[in-house]
Amino acid sequence: MQYRKLGRTSPQRKAMIRSLVTQLIWHEKIKTTEARAKETRKEVEKLIKLAVKEKDNFEEVTVKAKVAKKDANGNRIKKEVDGKKKVEYDIVDKTVKKDKPSRLNARRKILAVLYPVKEEGDTKKKRIAVNLANKLFDEIAPRYEGRKGGYTRIIKIGERKGDASMQVLMELV
Repeated sequence: MQYRKLGRTSPQRKAMIRSLVTQLIWHEKIKTTEARAKETRKEVEKLIKLAVKEKDNFEEVTVKAKVAKKDANGNRIKKEVDGKKKVEYDIVDKTVKKDKPSRLNARRKILAVLYPVKEEGDTKKKRIAVNLANKLFDEIAPRYEGRKGGYTRIIKIGERKGDASMQVLMELV
């Protein structure tokens, strides 16, 4: 199968495409060159197709979880035991989605391609990890349930000023 080399060595090219795929799924719209967009499209289409196929393949399970008791301000309640302050916990029943084996395999394939993404929290120090596989299964896959491909759109927006390469806007349909 033919592919574009994009003026890079194999590891550099794979890393660039993984990065573009990650950004496209995270932001749902990116601006890049035409050649990069066409290569990125191949990977994104595979991931979305996999997510659409496995989106409903899970079961809900009730589990017991320890949750810290909190006061009115949202701070954890601590109790002194044997001279040490220990956090008090409640045992709560939670409903959790448990992937069936084929969905778990699909999740692992998706995570093998995507880079980890961290979202800004309240402060600079608090950065929250975002699970892009969950975004694919829960938000993006339901949109394309009845569709048989063609999940991305490439719109030409003109040439770049420096080297006159064609710039495009790539987005999820």
